[in-house]
Amino acid sequence: MLTIKNLNKNFGGLQAVRNCSFEIQEGSITGLIGPNGAGKTTTFNMIAGEERPTSGRIMFEGQEISGLPTYEMFHRGIVRTFQIPHEFSKMTVLENLMVVPPEQPGESIIKNWIARGAVMRREKEIQERAEESLEFLSISHLWNQEAGNLSGGQKKLLELGRTMMADAKLVLLDEPGAGVNPTLLMKIRDMIARLRSDRGYTFCVIEHDMDMIASLCDPVIVMAEGTVLTQGNMNDIRSNPEVLEAYLGGGEVQ
Repeated sequence: MLTIKNLNKNFGGLQAVRNCSFEIQEGSITGLIGPNGAGKTTTFNMIAGEERPTSGRIMFEGQEISGLPTYEMFHRGIVRTFQIPHEFSKMTVLENLMVVPPEQPGESIIKNWIARGAVMRREKEIQERAEESLEFLSISHLWNQEAGNLSGGQKKLLELGRTMMADAKLVLLDEPGAGVNPTLLMKIRDMIARLRSDRGYTFCVIEHDMDMIASLCDPVIVMAEGTVLTQGNMNDIRSNPEVLEAYLGGGEVQ
């Protein structure tokens, strides 16, 4: 589904990503791990269109998307979440989902005047879909809460709900377990697995919780110093001497 070829990103004299190449297969949950400063988030930013590559190619479903803006990536089905959730804090949980689908007729002032019936029908469809997404994620009881009042884990589930409303093909998850209590972390992990198995989503996950990566991801790609160090299943990764050196100078990857 996604192919990265010799990707590079420079910030002045700093090379954050260098000659980075990997593939993400359709229907997989691919882990992207590495020590702080390895270039993981910068790579995500380039795939999602937030940063333009200095050089190299990004191919999605056989077409080059290198340097396209974020809205183009969104319309192609590439959606990302953030380590710190970006919810609309003063809107309700339900409203946060309902604003996601693009090209809603209610966004047009003229259509609100001359095609009110079509606007209302589309809004009803979107509301029903949002309610189904909340039910799937087991957070329907929060539908009327202001999103800013949710816990960290609930906000991460809300972000998953927004990817569902976007008809995402490839979801880039940036540390979905960060700041989440263990109970909700297990729920988030299970929802990711269900979205892959039940709805056919493809995921790439940056995460520092190695137990979560081990239970969700195959393959796992390891980055260090801006490039891919190795990849494989988690059992191989844990015992790879290069990975141990990159993480802890020869210690154990927990």
